[in-house]
Amino acid sequence: MPKKISEQELESIVAIVAAHTEEVPVKAIRDGLEFELPPRMLQRRLALLVEQKRLIVEGRGRGSRYKVSPTGVEIHATTGKFTITGHSAQIEIYPPISSEGRIIKKAVREPIQNRNPVGYNRAFLDEYRPNDTFYLSAETRQHLLEMGRSSDGQRLAGTYARQIFDRLLIDLSWNSSRLEGNTYSLLETERLLELGETAEGKDALETQMILNHKAAIELLVEQATEVGFNRYTILNLHALLSDNLLADPQACGRLRTIAVGIGGTVYHPLEVPQLIDECFQQVLDTAAAITDPFEQAFFAMVHFSYLQPFEDVNKRVSRLAANLPFIRENLSPLSFVDVPERAYIEGLLGVYELNQIELLRDVFVWAYERSCARYSAVRQSLGEPDPFRLKYRTLIAELVTKIVRGGMDKKTAVAFIKQRAMEGASHEDQARLIEVVETEAMNLHEGNIARYRLRPSQYQTWRETWR
Repeated sequence: MPKKISEQELESIVAIVAAHTEEVPVKAIRDGLEFELPPRMLQRRLALLVEQKRLIVEGRGRGSRYKVSPTGVEIHATTGKFTITGHSAQIEIYPPISSEGRIIKKAVREPIQNRNPVGYNRAFLDEYRPNDTFYLSAETRQHLLEMGRSSDGQRLAGTYARQIFDRLLIDLSWNSSRLEGNTYSLLETERLLELGETAEGKDALETQMILNHKAAIELLVEQATEVGFNRYTILNLHALLSDNLLADPQACGRLRTIAVGIGGTVYHPLEVPQLIDECFQQVLDTAAAITDPFEQAFFAMVHFSYLQPFEDVNKRVSRLAANLPFIRENLSPLSFVDVPERAYIEGLLGVYELNQIELLRDVFVWAYERSCARYSAVRQSLGEPDPFRLKYRTLIAELVTKIVRGGMDKKTAVAFIKQRAMEGASHEDQARLIEVVETEAMNLHEGNIARYRLRPSQYQTWRETWR
């Protein structure tokens, strides 16, 4: 009599397939399982899931790819759970991970009393040699490059990020905050950032956290040609991300001089301020010397989190710092779309307690693939950017902002725009610049004023004079 197939095994397979936006090959499903399953046994389970209409198969033989049936699974992003239709069990969302990642995952899930306390291991940083040591394989780096590259590669740094800025601002602010336990929904985040509308019943700290992300992301994009792995950028990133969130306001943008503890881990970060400063500078110098943008991003994410150079907000700094090379080189940004909090934290625990990067690497690669899919779709909906608007983007924004904040009526605005166009644009560009700025002013509404850093109150006051 054939052995009954475990429902838990079936649900684990469905969860792996559901964690992908596209059809999944058998190899990816097998690699994502936490238990060993011979190929024929896996094929039988896949066939059963197709028969039960919980999965859909496309292709044949080795070319078979699977996706979840639209009626077979519901995804609850806020709870981080899959609910399998028709079944009471809930399955944790977890990205597909390598065999090395599975070993790390198992180790960091041991009861904390079974894990050995460890301190900061300076050798973990010292042994890394830029452009000689690699956390990401050549194959992985090439794969990410092919997914993330854009036609803006040779344009001014930050061009790509500016084109998708509104979407990036919301996605990265929400996802990075969500990974810190923030309970704002995506829509509530959008309304806060675009309309300045605070969600009812939310803690003021949660609101501040999201607004701080907005300010930090604006720094990265608006100063894309100037920011990098240097003290100015990282310290100011921390100052913006931690604004009004620390018990000691003087700690914003400063390396810590006190000991810190991290809940849920046996890792104890450095305590000596001089050593913290030395290692911080070494992380900056090492990151700046790395030429591959993906290796650079992942190195920064690993070592800023591991060092814990600030009193708090270290993980947020590491996530935004990871975007520096992507924004600079006009690659798809990393907004941590759909990244499960537990997978991310366990990847960090592997770094903290074991100095092993494989689980966090798996999460990073999967997260970047998800982000690429998101922004490729956004880019297609936007079409090709207007080179003229890119050329005069800063001046256009400045003029529109001054028109609103100055409470100008239409007659005053026309004269102002004409004068500034004569001062700031070449003779052949002046007429077009006047047209663009006037059009932008005419098309302002509550849903797009955030791009000009305008508050709803400023917009409403101005509208009363716009005659």
